[in-house]
Amino acid sequence: MAQRPVIAAEINARREEGDLKENGGYHAARDEQAKQEDRIRKIQELLRQAQVGVRASDGGTVEPGMVVTVAYDGDDSDQETFLLGSREEGSHGSLAVYSPQSPLGESILGAAPGDSREYLLPNGRTQKVTVIEVEPFTG
Repeated sequence: MAQRPVIAAEINARREEGDLKENGGYHAARDEQAKQEDRIRKIQELLRQAQVGVRASDGGTVEPGMVVTVAYDGDDSDQETFLLGSREEGSHGSLAVYSPQSPLGESILGAAPGDSREYLLPNGRTQKVTVIEVEPFTG
């Protein structure tokens, strides 16, 4: 983009040389201008389509943006699958969403499948959970 004024000045200088049909410098400058404008359009389109956010890692540890399955009290039959993230991330699906700042979310951050953690319930008791599966949210 910084070359736009330079290319425009080059086109003007070549145009002043006279007959444009036989002016190779003019045509070369116009070709360069077309390439630059095409590049600008492509970059603008990339920026229009860009999505800002934190990409979840493909690692097997619990972090925001991951779909997590846990078993409560070590009972594999009492499982829950949820998205660890913001409500906005999971707002268009049927998956439950838990905040990383929630007691459950804080307790399992960094855990890998097979890890057990405990967190404090509102009634003052503790709840033990075991991480069963962790995978990136594909939304």
